[in-house]
Amino acid sequence: LTVALIQGLAPMVAHLAHRPAWAQVSINASVVLFVLTSLGFAALMHAFVTDNFSVQDVASNSNSHLPLMYKITGMWGGHEGSLYLWVWVLTLFTMVVGVHGRTRYPERLPVILAVQGWLSVGFFGLILFLSNPFERLFPIPMDGRDLNPLLQDPCMAFHPPTLYFGYVGFSVPFAFAMAALITRWKSELWIGLVRRWALIAWGFLTAGIVMGGWWAYYELGWGGYWAWDPVENASFMPWLMGTALIHSI
Repeated sequence: LTVALIQGLAPMVAHLAHRPAWAQVSINASVVLFVLTSLGFAALMHAFVTDNFSVQDVASNSNSHLPLMYKITGMWGGHEGSLYLWVWVLTLFTMVVGVHGRTRYPERLPVILAVQGWLSVGFFGLILFLSNPFERLFPIPMDGRDLNPLLQDPCMAFHPPTLYFGYVGFSVPFAFAMAALITRWKSELWIGLVRRWALIAWGFLTAGIVMGGWWAYYELGWGGYWAWDPVENASFMPWLMGTALIHSI
């Protein structure tokens, strides 16, 4: 959370202090943020794989009899682990933007990363103070409560991460658009730069929706997916907007 704050604040402080070089701190911060978030991701994954039921998230979404694939899937089988997966994907995309943009748009890059940094601040704050996947249990239960049987399916193992890569992928065009508004960057100069990012995000979102629909079709019956409850709408509305974005580009 501290590194994300530094990433978000660096260009603002640089502008106010008239020290343009300070803005470059946000680029280095994006790499550090991804490394630190990955360490946390590895620690949580290790807890699931090794049946560490002293972690509440593991005890709630796994047990010792699950196959390895579903122990791993258990990490995003609950609310807390899902949020952590989301923020890990966000820091991954942010770091890639930082590395990719050093030579292509160096002047605007710190502002783009600052926008991504503030998104990370929001998610890390939510994780730390309201939805912490590292909460501990005492006394430690002998076994976990198991992963929801409906989620013990290959489609559902890959469906949430694929959707998240789609959702979070659209944060990159958003960051470019916000940076353009803040720095008065003409659209003809930056809109082409987000085309590939929009296509990648749209591709992941499409694949995630197809996997979710297929799972619902054979698990819940024909009406399961096409009843259009809020879960389906939450992925379909961004897909429509993403399709419109690609057409407009």
